[in-house]
Amino acid sequence: MTERVLTFKALAALLSYPERELVDALPELAAAIDSEDLIPSRERKALGAFIAELARAELMSLQECYVALFDRSRELSLHLFEHVHGESRDRGQAMVDLGSLYASHGFMLAGNELPDFLPAVLEYLSYRPLAEARGLLADMRHILQALGERLARRRSAYSAALAALIRLAGERPAFDPASGGPAEHEDSEELDETWAEPPAFGVGRGEARVAPIRFYPKGAAR
Repeated sequence: MTERVLTFKALAALLSYPERELVDALPELAAAIDSEDLIPSRERKALGAFIAELARAELMSLQECYVALFDRSRELSLHLFEHVHGESRDRGQAMVDLGSLYASHGFMLAGNELPDFLPAVLEYLSYRPLAEARGLLADMRHILQALGERLARRRSAYSAALAALIRLAGERPAFDPASGGPAEHEDSEELDETWAEPPAFGVGRGEARVAPIRFYPKGAAR
């Protein structure tokens, strides 16, 4: 059985609606992220500041902020296909395909949760091999960059979680979570070998193929 990647689980929790259980678990989430050391120091520092902000704030204030950001603004929706298909018919089929991908690996969603909800995607990725998980993140990198930039412009600490995900996808965030502006220039870095591997949706040798998941509109340039 594949060892679970706790960094993805921690980021899924941090991007979920804040409940008392989340606030109580913040030290554990921070420790899991630090122990796996998958996120570069710059983004991990911003993530640490985000976690500290969550720990300081009143729970009701956190909940109101979350709803105002993610539930009342379509451009900040954490439902990924909102940014790809909008209200088109393609969105329904994309949901079915993503749900089928989850089911093919024994992953079932709870309650009425939709498969394209970013925390649900991250929860699923926490059970997949690291190279495969990074491949799926790379496929959605344009959505993550757009969300991160919009959150950074609002000076929202949630942008730190998006910056961390973009780094896990093998790219550099185009925004600075601390300043809210464009990212500072940095020297080019060699990509980790695992970042350079292609995305894998059951296409490895001996695995059953499943329908590819589209994180781009049909016909869009990538």
